[in-house]
Amino acid sequence: MQFSFHNPTQVQFGRGQIASIAQLVPRDAKVLVLYGGGSIKGNGVYDQVVAALKDHQWDEFSGIEPNPAVETLDRAVAKVKAEGFDFLLGVGGGSVIDGAKYVASAALYDGYGWDILAGKHKVTQALPLGAILTLPATGSESNPAAVVTRTATAEKRSFLSPAVYPRFAVLDPDAMASLPDRQLGNGLVDAFVHVCEQYLTIPTGAMVQEGYAESLLRTLVTLAGQFDQRRSPEWQENLMWAANQALNGLIGLGVPHDWATHAIGHEFTALYGLDHAQSLALVQPALLREQFAQKEPKLTQMGRNVFGLEGDNIAHRTIDIMENLYRSVGVGTRLHDYQLDRTDVQLHLVTAMEEHGLNRLGDQRNVDSQVVDAIIRRAE
Repeated sequence: MQFSFHNPTQVQFGRGQIASIAQLVPRDAKVLVLYGGGSIKGNGVYDQVVAALKDHQWDEFSGIEPNPAVETLDRAVAKVKAEGFDFLLGVGGGSVIDGAKYVASAALYDGYGWDILAGKHKVTQALPLGAILTLPATGSESNPAAVVTRTATAEKRSFLSPAVYPRFAVLDPDAMASLPDRQLGNGLVDAFVHVCEQYLTIPTGAMVQEGYAESLLRTLVTLAGQFDQRRSPEWQENLMWAANQALNGLIGLGVPHDWATHAIGHEFTALYGLDHAQSLALVQPALLREQFAQKEPKLTQMGRNVFGLEGDNIAHRTIDIMENLYRSVGVGTRLHDYQLDRTDVQLHLVTAMEEHGLNRLGDQRNVDSQVVDAIIRRAE
């Protein structure tokens, strides 16, 4: 193991914590509040933000989509530049927080903001931002990553920069109260796959990282089994914290990462509009079966330590259990679940990945277009 770890985000966890932004946002800041379709106005979150910012100068920008579109975010960038905002507050799920990270970065860049996603501009500075999480899933509220879509070209890209760590993140489980079942199921699946991307690689001997990853997976398995209790405060608290811990950087320190499921899933979302978690649940079981030989040792470890399996064929059984877990919380795992035609997907998705240079994916860098084609076949 060899790594450097620093997570500067202050986490305020628990009920009533939205009020704490009154002290966390600098009093002399000119604040732009960013949010999505307006659900925060129906669940009380917006009113709490307004009350907390009553002594601040602030304005708002709404309409950030799930899988945030750069075309929308660039309007926010223009507003920031024209009106001199110097602090951003993202209020929503991972898409809104990712969008705030992009706006914070692009606002201090003179070129076209998409250059950040295309790898033409490295983000070294960004406006300070905070996050109020309403949908647990991505961990974006306390990590340096963001994913943005360019609708015009059906591209979904990501960037990383320490400059976009939120200064603070408010995790108030009460904000989950009005979430539909689809989003709760998506959040659980998203967190589960995030852990897997950092765990289902090769045996590492990193006992803390692997042990903590397995603990998170067991927690999410328990929550899936208690999905009928998803409206209880305890269930929501545990999902919110597990999703945060799944991708705040800790379990991935000094160990191999995969992320092929995410790379392929992003293409499904960009081309067909699938929810992020839906794309992950569609790709991951098929990918694990296609790459079974190299994944078998870690799948066996996972089967024993997470699912308590014994006997023969543990690795195969582990994949089956994972797929059934996703389906148990309402997230489909096959092309037909989303009315997708295999031939159409093979043509358009493989072509898109080749055009985007995504031909050496996975922890072994051996997932190319032929492997992706085979994964699609297995997902039928």
